[in-house]
Amino acid sequence: MKRQPLRLAILEAMRILEEAGVASPRADAELIAAHVLGVDRGRLPLVPLVDPPVIEAIGKLVAQRAKRVPLQHLTGWAGFAGITLDVGPGVFIPRPETELLVEWGLRLIHGREYPVVVDLCTGSGALALAIAHERPDAVVYAVDIDPNALAWARHNADKQAAAGDTPIRLYSGDVGDSTIFAELDGLVDLVVCNPPYVPPGGDLPPEVVDFDPPQAVFAPDGGLAVVRQAVATACRLLKRGGGVAIEHDDTHGSAAPALVASRKVLTDVQDHRDLAGRPRFVTALRG
Repeated sequence: MKRQPLRLAILEAMRILEEAGVASPRADAELIAAHVLGVDRGRLPLVPLVDPPVIEAIGKLVAQRAKRVPLQHLTGWAGFAGITLDVGPGVFIPRPETELLVEWGLRLIHGREYPVVVDLCTGSGALALAIAHERPDAVVYAVDIDPNALAWARHNADKQAAAGDTPIRLYSGDVGDSTIFAELDGLVDLVVCNPPYVPPGGDLPPEVVDFDPPQAVFAPDGGLAVVRQAVATACRLLKRGGGVAIEHDDTHGSAAPALVASRKVLTDVQDHRDLAGRPRFVTALRG
């Protein structure tokens, strides 16, 4: 079997993915090739020729991606804020724009010893595990109501703990439950939350509509129902000087900050834009 140029296979993959409407055809083609070869994406130029079975394996995954199966489902992982999370069917795939929320939270607790952090709607465990990775002295709690998401979060938490990170404390519960984490009332330095926030009927790409669990994406009350619950819970949990950061839909650039500002105990309400310049998350401090 004659070896073939990897570069040509990647170019063909890019063409197929671009025709299928994939937003990042080059990156996805290269990441698929790197996954098949078992190398980092940056090392692909060091692999000029590959065997025909490699070309075939790349082609099969590209065909799936062209059907808009998420890249992370094909590779089995998602990079997020300096950590790698295992993901797949049944759990929301973390997005790069949410890393900005993590960065804000880490700045807030910088210099605080043994900060207490709560991640509401943890999903895959992304926010909680990213913060625990950066702050091994933090005591990090995380909660989700979906048993499938919790299974993924537990898997990722066990994997990260086995790698040497401080374990997080993972719970099953409803963010709207007024007794959740009652033992932490007034003791928390940071509350983070990436809740379901898309208004029902929102226009979304197939990767989200067909593969992300709908209960992790859509919310009633124009997408603000769970955001509202998270704000109420944060008001109860936060200590003075503690902070909350909640992601929201890009159509909530006014509604989400107004909702937070309506709580008298929260001050310094600010909305933040994502990597594309769209309104993405709101923050506030406990006065």
